[in-house]
Amino acid sequence: MAYDHSDWPQTLAARLDAELRHAHPRTVLEAAVAALGDKLALVSSFGAESAVLLHLAAQVKPDMPVLFLDTGMLFGQTLDYRRQLASQLGLTAVRDLRPAYQDLAVADPEAKLWQTDTDACCEVRKVLPLDRALAGFDGWITGRKRFQGGSRLSMAVVEQADHQIKFNPLANWGKADLDAYVAEYALPAHPLVAQGFPSIGCWPCTKPVEAGQDERSGRWAGSDKTECGIHVARAPGTVEDVGGGI
Repeated sequence: MAYDHSDWPQTLAARLDAELRHAHPRTVLEAAVAALGDKLALVSSFGAESAVLLHLAAQVKPDMPVLFLDTGMLFGQTLDYRRQLASQLGLTAVRDLRPAYQDLAVADPEAKLWQTDTDACCEVRKVLPLDRALAGFDGWITGRKRFQGGSRLSMAVVEQADHQIKFNPLANWGKADLDAYVAEYALPAHPLVAQGFPSIGCWPCTKPVEAGQDERSGRWAGSDKTECGIHVARAPGTVEDVGGGI
């Protein structure tokens, strides 16, 4: 189905959300590709729950650009998992996004910024590289789910994100849905999940979680920070927070 982009992007995002708010994640992905074609990218951390969305995307469009933020501080297991999963699923357009050398030289020359200002660290290692990469796209896909809590509880399946459209195909799925999908397709788990890491980011700011705790409580543990910032609207006139981090 082709969509009229004349009402781009706010009204189109609202219309798509009305159509897709109860749709299966694969249907959401198919509609996203129909609407935006090659102007659509998927952003993935290749983390604890990433395999489901990546597998779905591989069924719909295996050459879809997949943007992976290699912050320079990821666990070695995450880098290995990224290579393994991309190869296994047949994803042919995974792009590794790294911080700009000049940004690091100015903001974090000793790679210790995470010790004093985690927001600034995420800005230089995640937000800026992703903003630059997304500049060439009209929309992007995330793996966020409402059951993860926080600002995600009220997120739409399709939403406006600054001058782009953001798709959250897994918004409606719970942990049982994800587990069932993983089992059905025998998808490999991130190796750190078995070691008590249900949510995985950079190694300095990710801790294991005790059974029964919130799955994201190991991210920036001991601080008020809960999101990395890549989903915070920065264009003038937009709402301040349009979702949570991947």
